Amino acid sequence: MNLQRRQFLHLAAGAAASSAVSHRAQAQAYPTRPITMIVPFPAAGPADVLARILSEPMRASLGQPVVIENISGAAGSIAVGRAARAEPDGYTVILGNLGTHVVNGAIYTLQYDLVKDFEPICLLPTNFQLLIAKTGVPAKDLRELLPWLKANAGKVTVGTAGPGAPSHLTAVYFQNALGMQFQLVPYRGTPQVLQDLAAGQIDLVFDQASSSLPLVRGGKIKTYGVTALRRLASAPDIPTLHEGGLADFQASYWFGLWAPKVTPAPIIARLNAAVIATLNDPAVAKRLTDLGSVLPAPEQLKPEALGALQRSEIERWWPIIRAANIKGE
Repeated sequence: MNLQRRQFLHLAAGAAASSAVSHRAQAQAYPTRPITMIVPFPAAGPADVLARILSEPMRASLGQPVVIENISGAAGSIAVGRAARAEPDGYTVILGNLGTHVVNGAIYTLQYDLVKDFEPICLLPTNFQLLIAKTGVPAKDLRELLPWLKANAGKVTVGTAGPGAPSHLTAVYFQNALGMQFQLVPYRGTPQVLQDLAAGQIDLVFDQASSSLPLVRGGKIKTYGVTALRRLASAPDIPTLHEGGLADFQASYWFGLWAPKVTPAPIIARLNAAVIATLNDPAVAKRLTDLGSVLPAPEQLKPEALGALQRSEIERWWPIIRAANIKGE
């Protein structure tokens, strides 16, 4: 090896060592300024409510404010693109969900990779859906509903909150599970779907428990079950679709927190610890449970658990989405 080559390798090794020391120092000092949490949906929606419930306790754990930035558009893909391009220094994170970090990859042409361009931080609470119906549907429970659906399959209308929305995906999954086809009716969003359901304009909807439970409790609509395998703590009187006759039927709408790729591992660990401390706060846990959310089990809280869940959900949902020819608006 000639002298020039040895000098080059020595300088390269020195630079790498210096960079590693710099990253360690940066991670040890982190955070020294406010952290931006991007929420890919408008204010007051489920994702925004979750972010605001988490932000103040995370501030206490991190010693710096967690500032919410709402960036809506294209089912969240604009916000996720912004996060993918952010500096990987731990000062920009994104609160995403099944839609933004799984579904969008199948219905949009994205300028980023949903798996490779992000570092998972922590799985957040999961919301399950209720199968709800207008009060005029005659079946009193799921076991009566299934034969009624079979007899009226061509006429039954199932509302959705738009292409690729959780209500749409679960409706397609429901059709596949039953081997039937219904009239899927797209709306601009959940409020419009629920309004028409309560008015008796459509027959069925799959909707997150947090928004549909008040209507069920108020007698404006009826429910046939929840899409979890266990009953919800916030609604123990509502059976699961699994126990009602749809074996193993499950559809969850989970949330997670990610950082841009190559964010240093010590920073990911610091953020992960802050999220875990927040979810372990009894007051936070009660607020989330009261909204119908299910908190992750302890073994699901490691960053790699969120990464594994995301990859498994891509394998599960992308074939269903593509077979149904679901496209983004």
